Amino acid sequence: MSSVQLLSKLWKITQFQRPFVIGMIHVPDGIMVENMHDVPYVQEADICPAITAHMTRACMAVNDALGNASNQFLRGVQILAAANQQAVAVAQACGFDFIRAECFTFSHVADEGLMSACAGKLLRYRHSIGADNIAIITDLKKKHSSHAITSDLSIGDVAKASEFFLADGLVITGKSTALKKENVFLEVQQHSKLPVFVGSGVTDKNVSYFKKADGLIVGSHFKENGYWMNRLDGRKVRNFMQLVRRLKREQ
Repeated sequence: MSSVQLLSKLWKITQFQRPFVIGMIHVPDGIMVENMHDVPYVQEADICPAITAHMTRACMAVNDALGNASNQFLRGVQILAAANQQAVAVAQACGFDFIRAECFTFSHVADEGLMSACAGKLLRYRHSIGADNIAIITDLKKKHSSHAITSDLSIGDVAKASEFFLADGLVITGKSTALKKENVFLEVQQHSKLPVFVGSGVTDKNVSYFKKADGLIVGSHFKENGYWMNRLDGRKVRNFMQLVRRLKREQ
C-alpha cells in the first residue's frame, strides 16, 4: 500500500473529511493494536516468538469483532519496541493495512537502548514476504527518546528523509505523550507530501489545532483520568468523536 493508496482508503472511509481518527483498540474510523502494556519493552532482536504470536491473535480478534465490516476500517499494528519486521508479518497474516514503525530513518537513544535506522532492511523484508500492500507509517523524532545525536537535524529534515526512503506516512509526537505539537505538525507538512498523523497527546482540548491532519492516533485520552493503563471511558470516546464530527462539518 503506497502513500497514495493509504490516503485513498482514508478518504473512502471518512468521505474526504479530515481528521481521520485511529483509536488504540477503540474508535470508529480506524483501529491500531499495540502491546503497550508489555513493559519493560525489549528491542526487535529480543522479541520472543510468543509476543508475535499473541499480537497475531489479538489482531485476528479485532477482525472477528468487526466481522464483515473489517474493510470499512483502517487497521494497523505496532509491536514494541521497534519490532517492525514482526509487525509487517502480523499485518500481512491478519489482513491489516499498516504498521507504525519506530526508527525508520536516523538513530536515537530510546529507553530500551540505542535504536538504529531500519528503512532499507524493513522494506526489503516487506517485499520478500509479498507484503508490499502493507503501508508503513513512521514516527519522527519519537517520544520517550533522546535525539541528541541528530540535534543538527530538524523534524522537517527527518520528514524529508523518511519520504525519500519510501515511508508511506509520518507520525509526529513529542518528548512525551502529553506534549503539544501544533508547530511541529505545520513544519512536517511543509517538508513532506506524505500523510501526517498526530501520534500522541491529542485531547478534546487541542484537537481543533489538528483538524488539517490526515489522522489522529488517540489512546490515553480515551482512558479513565487520561491514564493509559486505566480502563476505557466510553463517555470520553463519544464526546471526542462528537467534537471531531463537528470539526469535519465546519470544513
